[in-house]
Amino acid sequence: MIVLNCDNISLSFGTTKIIEDISFSVQQSDKVGIVGVNGAGKSTLFKIICGVIQPDSGNIYISKDKKIGYLEQNSGLDSSSTIWEELMSAYSALTDMEKRLKELENEISIAGTNKTDEGQVRLSSLMKEYSSVTDKFTRSGGYEYNSRIKGVLKGLGFSEEQWNTKIHTLSGGQKTRLSLARLLLEEPDLLLLDEPTNHLDINALEWLESFLKGCRSTVLLISHDRYFLDAVTNKTLELENCFCKMYNSSYTSYIKQKSVDMEIQQRHYELQQKEIERMEAFIEQQKRWNREKNIVAAESRQKAIDRMEKIDKPKALPGKIKISFKTGITSGNDILSVERLSKEYPGKPLFKDISFRIRNQERVFVLGPNGCGKSTLLKVLTGKLSKTSGEFGYGHNVYIGYYDQEQENLDEGNTVIDEVWDSNEKLTQTQIRTTLAAFLFKGEDILKPVSVLSGGEKSRVSLVKLMLSGANFLILDEPTNHLDINSREVLEEALQSFEGTILAVSHDRYFINKLSTRILEFDDVCLKDYSGNYLSFQEYKGRLKSSAAEKAHEPKASASKLERLAVKEEKARLRKLERQLGETEQQIEKTESRLHQLELEMVSEDTSADHIRLTELHSEQQALNSSLEELYELWEALASEKSSFPG
Repeated sequence: MIVLNCDNISLSFGTTKIIEDISFSVQQSDKVGIVGVNGAGKSTLFKIICGVIQPDSGNIYISKDKKIGYLEQNSGLDSSSTIWEELMSAYSALTDMEKRLKELENEISIAGTNKTDEGQVRLSSLMKEYSSVTDKFTRSGGYEYNSRIKGVLKGLGFSEEQWNTKIHTLSGGQKTRLSLARLLLEEPDLLLLDEPTNHLDINALEWLESFLKGCRSTVLLISHDRYFLDAVTNKTLELENCFCKMYNSSYTSYIKQKSVDMEIQQRHYELQQKEIERMEAFIEQQKRWNREKNIVAAESRQKAIDRMEKIDKPKALPGKIKISFKTGITSGNDILSVERLSKEYPGKPLFKDISFRIRNQERVFVLGPNGCGKSTLLKVLTGKLSKTSGEFGYGHNVYIGYYDQEQENLDEGNTVIDEVWDSNEKLTQTQIRTTLAAFLFKGEDILKPVSVLSGGEKSRVSLVKLMLSGANFLILDEPTNHLDINSREVLEEALQSFEGTILAVSHDRYFINKLSTRILEFDDVCLKDYSGNYLSFQEYKGRLKSSAAEKAHEPKASASKLERLAVKEEKARLRKLERQLGETEQQIEKTESRLHQLELEMVSEDTSADHIRLTELHSEQQALNSSLEELYELWEALASEKSSFPG
């Protein structure tokens, strides 16, 4: 059943086209991810569907009696009610029924004492109404709504101590989360979510993924969180160059399919253009001969060209920022040493006696729930905040570059070019302009005041400054916030190639998994240390949970027996790792050997003249290079896990 149908929707602001001839339909229970670069028109499309903006042309069809719920980006509730009172109001119909049931119980009690015929008729009427209201109350979830509210509040990161907090005292991020909670409890038939993952920590993200996958609503969601999109969606609507295209897959599969589609379209376009050129050459030749039969042949061929359904040339993809982080000087092996560091505010300890060391070229990510002190830790380490106790120090030739998610390092009174130039006075105006152009600041954009920039534009300015700093130790606080998927991917590639060291806070699990070599997780006020990327971190925690669950059902064993079992398990795991490492090294050696043979064959005299054989060898070479990269990554992951074993 079609819940939503958009037919040839177009909208322009002045001479600027936002969307053009957008057409798609969404079936009941579909979970659709809306993707595209910042400014592609995603939020505008949501506003058109909800009737907030009227399109220039086209029609919107929403199935009859379907209730729409819309979470606008960074919108939040604001009232004098408490958190609990506000969410209770989502069930006003149920609370009214509950109130009526109590009234009926009281009236039935009184009517039961009246033994007259009139009293018995009154009692019978009250009993019928009580039965009807009870049935409706039960079917509508009247005995479950309290637990639903509690589940959603806990899932989105509101502790029980906060439930009686007045909403107007909450932060902007908390108000947005509360707005999302209210919307989820209302259970609309069509749920439109614009960046619902903003302000959510990883635990809340995982809870929301599970909730949306299990809910009966049809969901359209805008998000730059690739991990989230893959977990929730079954379709992807791409907005690009004002047009749209629907893919019947989640994000990762959509990316692969899009690449294939573009290659096919380009190939078909080129083949058709060659055919048209051949036909036009034929027409020109016939015209030169200028006999009657030649003129007839030329006209016939021209009609064939005119009738031909032309294949569009694939449109250029939206511009991407270009990032390349280069270290100015090489640091020593010891980058950062933290010893028994603590930070607390009156009545609120954030972290206590944490210790860790970071070595050259490590990429360390700090994880934990909102409010646990992750950003505060970075601010202490960069001197933005004072520590309560403990010590920390940097190694030889360590030069820090700090990315602040709140963009407090930007002077809002500056223009874009002045903001970058003030930090890099040795560069010429041409060099600054060229760098800004690589970050999509072109023409008059560089003269905009920082104060009028969007969150994404401010992020790009901060990245420009960071890139030009020449720092060899990058401390990054939520660097992917406000960046679209294209920009996140470019940033990932740049950081993977960075030869220095990284300490970062992020909730972007795709980003963390791609870059991390080590994870520090806040557990209450302490810090736990894990080796590897996000996936291996999750697998390790999963094993711990499974082990804990199994042990809870096992009879108590002696401490010495448990110790022997643990040692035995560790030895078995180490042996397995060593075997996997050996097998991987053999595969690497075999692949490298074959690549060497291919190179020799490709430069030989016999092969260099055989274009068909060269093409075959080149295809095999590309496949082997791709396989080799995966083997290197696997080897690094296994070696890293092995290094975590004591001794």
